[in-house]
Amino acid sequence: MKNKFKYSFILATVTLASGCSSLGVEPWERDLLAKEQMALTSSPIDSALDDHIYFSKEASSGGKSFGGGGCGCN
Repeated sequence: MKNKFKYSFILATVTLASGCSSLGVEPWERDLLAKEQMALTSSPIDSALDDHIYFSKEASSGGKSFGGGGCGCN
C-alpha cells in the first residue's frame, strides 16, 4: 500500500512539473498574439468608461496602477 501511494505521488509530481515546462510565448507565435482579435478588451472606450464608473463608486482615484484612499481625499 505504501509503495502504491509513493508511486502515485511521484507520478503526480512529475505530471505537475512537466505541465510548467511550456510556459511563455515562442518568437514565431508572437505575430498571432499581436492581432487585434487577441486584445483583452474589445473596445478601449467601453473599458475606460467601465473603469471610470468602478472607481467613482469606490470613491478612490488613480486607476488600477496605485491604490487610493477609500475616502476620496487623495
